[in-house]
Formats: sequence, structure tokens, C-alpha cells
Amino acid sequence: MKNRILIKTERLILRPFKLSDSKTVQRLAGDYSVADTTLNIPFPYEDGMAEQWISIHQEKFEVGELINYAITLKPQNEIIGAIGLTMTKKFNRAELGYWIGKQYWNKGICTEASIALINYAFKNHNLHKIIATHLIRNSASGKVMAKIGMKLEGTLREHVKKWDKMEDINTYGILKSEWDNNKQNSNGT
Repeated sequence: MKNRILIKTERLILRPFKLSDSKTVQRLAGDYSVADTTLNIPFPYEDGMAEQWISIHQEKFEVGELINYAITLKPQNEIIGAIGLTMTKKFNRAELGYWIGKQYWNKGICTEASIALINYAFKNHNLHKIIATHLIRNSASGKVMAKIGMKLEGTLREHVKKWDKMEDINTYGILKSEWDNNKQNSNGT
């Protein structure tokens, strides 16, 4: 069994989820505002969904398909969100995704967690590129992507369906060579 390491930053610890985290995940991700601004979080977030989601993480990590972490605040180790990479080994690429409980928005947490996870992934998982997308109406997520050095690669019009409505998304990306040349990214592993 391959184990995921803890990733530490100034304010955060990124750690694997435990089944005992499920009630907190359900409460945070089940907030309408969080679900509304992400593509894959359902609403309502029903009993059992968090356990099912958490239960697939280790297996998918072991086969190289997923790196998923709980974002926790030091020193209490309080879960405040999630961050992960969905890997496409064939192309040495991954897609970054994250969500944060509403009360933790606009505090730089997603930026800090993203820098740490991307730094870890480029160093340890033979990736060439990391991409990320956001619903156009979730501009805060796009700001995170820009802050960490990702470049806007394009807008995909009516590309996804969220709650029976077609939505535009922006796609961002960063190459390993660009990441390595950006000195701000050397923190947080």
C-alpha cells in the first residue's frame, strides 16, 4: 500500500481524509454556496455521500489516478476544505480541483494549499502539466489560478452542465518548466 505524505505550509496541513471526517465534509460541502460554485459537488449533499467519496481515495491514489487531501488549519487540524489532482498518466498531466467551506473564503487558503500540492506533485509524480477549470461566474477560483502562476488557456462556451444549465468555463494551465522558474512556488512541502 502506497501512503500519501502530509504536506505542511505556514497555516495548513494537507492530509489524507479519514472516514471520521465525513460529517464535516457533508456540512462544509453541503452548503449551497459551495455546491453552487463547483462543478461536481451535489446539492443536497446527502447522508453517505461523503463516506462513499472518501472511501475511493486510497485505491485511486495507489493506481496513480488521484491525489486527494483534506485541507486542515493548524494547530487544531480542523478540516476546512479539500484539494486534489486527478491524474492522466498517459499525458503526464493532472487537473487541480479544490473547495473551501464558505466561512474560510477570501483568506488565501486555496492559494496556499494549491501552491503546496502542485509543488509536491511536480516533484514527486512525473507531471509535465497541471490544468484547472472554473465556472466563469466563480471568478474567485480564477483569481487563485492566476495567483499561483497558471495561465488562462481559453474559455469553453457552454461546456458543462450544472444543475440543468449549460455553463461556460475558463481553463488554466501551468507547465513544470514554468513552475520551476517561478521562485514563489518553492514554499509549502
